[in-house]
Amino acid sequence: MRNFELSKNMLTMGGQFYPTGHIVAMFADEKAARNAGRTLSDGGVADEEICLITPEVMLRDIVRTVGSADSTLPSPGTEADTVRRYADYASKGHYALLIHAPHGEDAERVMALLKDQMPAFAERYRMLVIEDLA
Repeated sequence: MRNFELSKNMLTMGGQFYPTGHIVAMFADEKAARNAGRTLSDGGVADEEICLITPEVMLRDIVRTVGSADSTLPSPGTEADTVRRYADYASKGHYALLIHAPHGEDAERVMALLKDQMPAFAERYRMLVIEDLA
């Protein structure tokens, strides 16, 4: 498992966090997130496909991407609302995992592996769709 680093390919053209082909799963604390990461790794998900996001990094790097999402321009997506939920969880000490899951079967496998880990909140980013998973 790697530490998360925000990159340009995780952002929309407008600069909002949208890591297409990934799942973001929130866990109650660091221990729960690390246990979930170990479960994924033991289940065959490559370590380099899993990133740990601390609450501090979530608030500093991801939440700030909401930026002008409250502008009067129409928005076709829910990126800003999703990031606000991350902010709420992170402000309560939740850690997150960013897991590469580019295909439906990858996402199903990840969520099956995590079923006993009980993520507080999980979203899958597909092309133009954010899918609630937990």
